[in-house]
Amino acid sequence: MEQLIQDWGYLALFLYSFGGGFVGLVFAGVLSYAGDLNIYISILVAGISNFLGDQFLFFLARKNKNYAKDMMKKYGRKIALAHLMMRRYGSFVVFIQKYIYGIKTLIPLAMGITKYSAAKFAFFNVFATILWACVVGYASYSAGEYILSISDDFKYIGLGIVLVIFLSISYLFKRIEKK
Repeated sequence: MEQLIQDWGYLALFLYSFGGGFVGLVFAGVLSYAGDLNIYISILVAGISNFLGDQFLFFLARKNKNYAKDMMKKYGRKIALAHLMMRRYGSFVVFIQKYIYGIKTLIPLAMGITKYSAAKFAFFNVFATILWACVVGYASYSAGEYILSISDDFKYIGLGIVLVIFLSISYLFKRIEKK
C-alpha cells in the first residue's frame, strides 16, 4: 500500500485538486506526516492544480458564456450567493471561495461571466491558492500526529476512516445546500 501511495499519490492529488482539493490535501498532509509523501511536494502539487483548475473555470466561462450559464442553471441559489459575495467582498471573494464547500467551483465561473479582469483574477488566485495550500497542508500535517496516534497500528484503516468522515460531511453539506 505504501508503495502505491508513493508511486501514484501525487498524481491522484493533482487530479483531485484540479476540481477543489480540500479533502485530497488533508489526506496528503496526513500521509506526509506518516512519511509516505512529502508535505512540501504535496502542497506544491495541490496548489498548482488548484490554481490551474480555477483559471480553467474562469476562462471556460469567459470564452463560452452560454455554456457556463447552462452549467450553472441548476445552481441558481448558489450562483445568487456567489454574486452577493462578489458584490460584498469584491476581489477578496477569491480567497474566501477556497474554503467554502459548494461554491468553490462556482465563483470562478461566475467571475468569468462578468467583466471582471482576467489579470486581476489570476493575481488574486495565485495568492489565494498559496495561502489555501499552505494553511490546509500544514494544518493537516500537524493534525497527522493526532490522527495517526489514534490509529497507531492501523494507520491506513485510520486514514480510511478519516476519509469516510470527510466524505460523509461533504455529502451532508451537499444535501443541506440542495434544500
